Amino acid sequence: MSFCLSRRSFHRLWRGFHVGNQFSNPSAEDIVFRAICVNLKQQRWKALDQITPKLTDSLVSRVLREFKDSPQLGLDFYSWVGEKKFSLSLESSCTLIHVFVCSRRFEDAVNLMGSLMSSNGISPLEILEGLVKSYECCGSCPAVFDALVRACTQFGATEGAYEVITKVRIEGFWVTIHAWNNFLSHLLKLNEISRFWSMYGEMVSFGYVTNVYSFNLAVYALCKECKLLDAISVFYRMLKSGVWPNVVTFNMIIDGACKIGDLELALKLFKKMGVMSGECVKPNSVSYNCIINGFCKIGAVSFAEKLRNEMIKAGIECNVRTYATLVDGYARVGSLEGALRLSDEMTERGLTPNAVVYNTVIHWLYAEGDVEGASLLLSDMIEKHIRPDQFTYSIVINGLCRKGYVNEAIKLHKQVLEKKIVEDAFSYNILINHMCKIKNLAVAKQLLGLMFVRGLPPDLVTYGTFIDGYFKEGNIESAVKVYDKMIKVEKKPNLVIYNSVINGLCKEASANVAELLLDELHRIGIFDTITYNTLIHGYCTTGKIDAAFALFSEMRKVGVSSNEVTYNILVNFLCKLGCFQHAKELLKVMILQGIVPDFITYTTLITNFSKNCSPEEVIELHDYMVINGVIPDRQTYKAIVCPLLQEENME
Repeated sequence: MSFCLSRRSFHRLWRGFHVGNQFSNPSAEDIVFRAICVNLKQQRWKALDQITPKLTDSLVSRVLREFKDSPQLGLDFYSWVGEKKFSLSLESSCTLIHVFVCSRRFEDAVNLMGSLMSSNGISPLEILEGLVKSYECCGSCPAVFDALVRACTQFGATEGAYEVITKVRIEGFWVTIHAWNNFLSHLLKLNEISRFWSMYGEMVSFGYVTNVYSFNLAVYALCKECKLLDAISVFYRMLKSGVWPNVVTFNMIIDGACKIGDLELALKLFKKMGVMSGECVKPNSVSYNCIINGFCKIGAVSFAEKLRNEMIKAGIECNVRTYATLVDGYARVGSLEGALRLSDEMTERGLTPNAVVYNTVIHWLYAEGDVEGASLLLSDMIEKHIRPDQFTYSIVINGLCRKGYVNEAIKLHKQVLEKKIVEDAFSYNILINHMCKIKNLAVAKQLLGLMFVRGLPPDLVTYGTFIDGYFKEGNIESAVKVYDKMIKVEKKPNLVIYNSVINGLCKEASANVAELLLDELHRIGIFDTITYNTLIHGYCTTGKIDAAFALFSEMRKVGVSSNEVTYNILVNFLCKLGCFQHAKELLKVMILQGIVPDFITYTTLITNFSKNCSPEEVIELHDYMVINGVIPDRQTYKAIVCPLLQEENME
């Protein structure tokens, strides 16, 4: 060895080998093992380079186990072995995973397992097998199996996660409740609600004691399904089980109540959070943001801002989301002055408006017709180094197109492509959609050609836009050709496209063909209220009253809720047929079903009754609708109802 090594390196190795004297008959591997340990502790990588040819899988694993209390050195050694082009075995990798878990370095363990799955192509079950084999000799703990489940969900191996949970039990081990919670949370992120409940039931059947996180997942799932009463039932079950809810539990139920429009319940929960939790939980910034958002959505911006003031008094800092919600709320009710005031206040408080805030104000400036103001705000956004996103450009391009600045929209579209801000069909779809709306399909086809030139394949939105455009133009043949092309490139139509096809067929007096398509949608389980409304309108247009009402009755049977649009179609049709009393009866049914008639219902009935019924009947109808929460259309009220009321007063 003296010929091969420098004198200094030789002495270092000799000290390493000398440790072997403690063994009565040390093997060659024992000697090399001790030499590696001595030199690794002192991080003498050059000395270790000389031992590379002696490395074996079992030796690497043995060294890693030796350094279980120094996981960083273990990782350094593992990386060094990999750099020496030594093929690291699954055994070595699993040993390091055990070392990480025992040292509570869970992120490192998860990342290593993710790398094995994504880069090395090793399945979760193969990793599990390796972990089980090395479990005892590494003195590991069940948390290693939890980490594997987490790695599966984090790296998208949903089925692998469930297979691991099942196989671990067969091997005589158990994952903890934390692994189940992680897996269930992953299913909710994928929106697999039915599977979530199936797996939740399975978890409970195995005797797992659910914790606050498990209950929160159940609450979240029920809120997603708009089953608020069931979510509250889970809340009380938590209390009976001795599990105290946390602020997340309350926030989810408050948000769920806001989303279904039950602001009264949301506010009660918000105010009584302390009482219901034994004074353990108080509202945080998320709680305030949820309730503020709920009131902004219904236009109660003054009350929402009052809540914001309460938030500040409670010592809870308003964040960007709080202001973004209020800015959007004021803009929605047409108060751009209020929106801009809050934007300025936000800046004064040291908060930088994000793209969401800018997008909101730019959108409403275009809606108000202030193209110049929107352009100035976009420039201000860029100057402040706030990067416009695809929604910003969508709003700007849409706004320019709607106001007739098509050339400017196309120029901006080119800039977006040149800067590679959007690298898919998104910006093209905006322009194509506008061209189809103004029935300029020639330019829309040119844009489609440019997409192909740039190597951007059309997506479902592109196909859907052309199908809808051709149907609206009355060109069924071209619409069908586009549909066939979409099927050939294996693009599965979505509900929006199916509804466009049904609408197009109905407009071409092909309601019977549209009904055949509805039957097919029933078979594959894809339909909604718009599907039925479109076909009901088609039957009404062609004078098939019995078919329209038969379809209306079918909606309840298949679990599809009718809305104000459904009733407006039928009310309008009955009025056209001269069946005014039937239309009034349908209005009563509508109100009994909890659906508040809108200004269209009001205008349709008042206009038709004024032409065909007595003034007393018109006033009676007006009073009935107002009492039941209808907000009269201003123009209709002034033109028809107001003069009748004045006449009645004079009499």
